[in-house]
Parts: sequence; C-alpha cells; structure tokens
Amino acid sequence: MRKLLIYAEQGFTVIALLVYSGAILTLVLSGGAGQQDQVEYDSLLNRIIYFVIYAITLLLLILRWKKTLYVLVLSKDIFLYSLVMLAVVSIIWSFEPSTTLKNSFTLIGSSLFGLYLVSRYSLKQQLYLFAWTFGIVIVLSFIFALALPKYGIQNQDIGKPLWRGVFTHKNGLGARMVISSIVFFLLGYQSKRRSWLFWGGFSLSILLLLLAGSTSSLLNLLILILAFIVFQIWRWPYQATVPTLIMIATISQSLYFWFSNNTGVLFTSLGKDATLTGRTDLWPLVIDMILKHPWLGYGYGGFWQGWNGESAYIWLNAGWMPSHPHNGYLALCLDLGLLGVGLFFLGFWRSYLQGLTWVRSSNTALDIWPLIQMTYIFLASLTESTLLESNSITWILYVAACFSVRIGHERKIKS
Repeated sequence: MRKLLIYAEQGFTVIALLVYSGAILTLVLSGGAGQQDQVEYDSLLNRIIYFVIYAITLLLLILRWKKTLYVLVLSKDIFLYSLVMLAVVSIIWSFEPSTTLKNSFTLIGSSLFGLYLVSRYSLKQQLYLFAWTFGIVIVLSFIFALALPKYGIQNQDIGKPLWRGVFTHKNGLGARMVISSIVFFLLGYQSKRRSWLFWGGFSLSILLLLLAGSTSSLLNLLILILAFIVFQIWRWPYQATVPTLIMIATISQSLYFWFSNNTGVLFTSLGKDATLTGRTDLWPLVIDMILKHPWLGYGYGGFWQGWNGESAYIWLNAGWMPSHPHNGYLALCLDLGLLGVGLFFLGFWRSYLQGLTWVRSSNTALDIWPLIQMTYIFLASLTESTLLESNSITWILYVAACFSVRIGHERKIKS
C-alpha cells in the first residue's frame, strides 16, 4: 500500500509538471490555434485543473509540515519571499486589481509547488521526475507532429512549417527542449546504468529543438553546456582553476567583440533579423511606460490589458499587438517596478554565489543542476517574459533551484 501511495504521488508530480510546462492541454483546448491566434488561452477546465493541483500540493505540504517548515526556515530566502509578497500587495496600486488578485493567487500556488519539489524529493529524484516528464513530452510531440499535424505543426505565412509538438508555439517547444536536453545530459553523464536511455533522450531533445527552428533556444543550450564545463572546472584545485577560467574568459570576451562587430552578418546567416523579430523596436516603447511608474510598476499583471489598459500605448505605436514585452526583466519592471527587479536580482545573485560555494564542495554532476537552471533562466529572460509568470514551469524551477542551493549551502556551513 505504501509503494502504491508513493507511485501515486510521483504520478501526480509528473502530471503537474506537464501542466505547468504548458504541454498538451492548452494546445488541445485552443484547437491548434496558429501564430496569429496566440493569446492567453483560459477556460473553466484550465482553472479547475490548476486549482486541484494547488489543493493537492497544499495538502501534501501540510501532511509533511515539519519538512516544509524545515525547508522554509533553513533556506531563509527573504528576497524570494519578499518578491512574492510584493506581487500580492501590488493589488493596492494595480491598474487592474482583479487581474492582480487572480495572478497573485496562482503565483502563490506555483511557488508552493516549487517548495513541495524541494521538501519532498532529493535533487536526483527531481531530475528523474523531470526526465519522465520530458520523456512524455518528447514522445507525444513526435506523435502530434506526425499523426496530428494540425496540432503538432505550426503552419504560418512566415516560411516553412516548423514543429511545435504539444505546445502552442514553436518557441515553447524549443524552450522546453533546452531544459529537457540538460536534464538528460546530466543524468547520462552521471549514470552508469541505463545511460544509453538518457543519451537517447538528450539526442531526441536536440532533434526536436532543431525541428522547432528555435535559434535562441539552441544558442542557450550551447551556453549551458559550456557553463556545465565551467562548473566542473570550478571544482578543480585553485592552481588549475584560476588560469583555466581566465583563458575561457579571454576567449569569451574575444567572441563577444566579434559578435558585436558582426551582428548583422550573424543574424542573416541564422535567418534572423537584427531586431530579434521586432523585439528591439518594442523595448524602447516598454521603457517609456516603465519610466512613468518606475518604482512600483503597474501592479502584478496590471499592464497588459489590451486596448482597455496601459498597453494600448504599446499597441498603437508598435504596429502589432504583443501581450508581453519579450523580456523577463522588462516584464518584471512593468509589474513591480525597480523594487521588484531589485529584489529579484538580490535573491538571484545571493543564491547563485551560494550555489557556486556548494558545487565546489560537492562531487556529482547532478548537484550542478540548480546553477544550470538559474543560468538558463537568466539567459532566457533576455528574450522571454516568463521570469515571474505564474503557472509556469520556469518560475517553479527557479523557486526549487533557489531553495536547493540555499539548503545545500546551510548544510555545508553546519557540517
């Protein structure tokens, strides 16, 4: 009976991760909407499913209340707690209080799931559950694309059809396959048994990433693999670590200068334009609106309200109708102002530095996962707006990564 309950709980975790990843449900409910129809798809069924996940998560946390309190107290992540509370209290100055109230509720529910992952599972167990989740995503993405092209293939007037698998957009598939690739890479690198299975998952993740045609996701993956190598070097004796990292930094700086001087050529060769598909034209408009309410923003979710909200200025001047700024830091600044951005970066860098300390004293590749995940969130937020998005696997994995490194750091100090 006990084993059955454990399997049932693991099954719930995988299903919840699938839902939070945005896979399957939204695509099916939207009827395979095209790119021109990409709007936030909400429905009564969606809300019920998320509410059930929140309720089960809270119940499981209460049942293990001692472990839950242990993680909350030991982590002492005051910046993370303050950021979530700021989102909640922003209802006071929000330009759309009803949206802020709803989004704050879902943000708390999402954050609790991140807490649940850390309080219930070890890093190794988390990665195995992520592998199951993305394994299902990979298999279903191939099925949807090959057998149900209406859903699995993104057909637009923007060139050749591209795969989106079980997501509503090709960039969604690309972003999830970056995480999937790293999960399978770490498990394949660490495991001695069934390593072929993990390397197979890694290869299929790369294939789907290429079929999605997501250039930014592919670039992020390459940077993350380089980061993994750097983190491994970080574990070497200082006599070898310092000169090696200096050499890597020198090469990176040279590549940066080359990129800066050849931006147009590089983007053209990749089939992209130098405006990052209109993002660089959009960002100055967003900054104009940030400067009107720089300190506290427009309230969590209070800005993007179409023609009836402050976003009307963006729509009128941009020539198209974005629903977010395509940059996580700008999105956070619109929502919670410079105070919110400051809280995020203070918490991020504190956790990141503590993660570096923890990784140096550990000896497994799996312990690098939280740092890799935080590095990915930092990179992806340059072109994506999911940094503080509720009901998003991005925020959940960030919460779990912060708790994991801070707990590991505190345990190291006490030992």
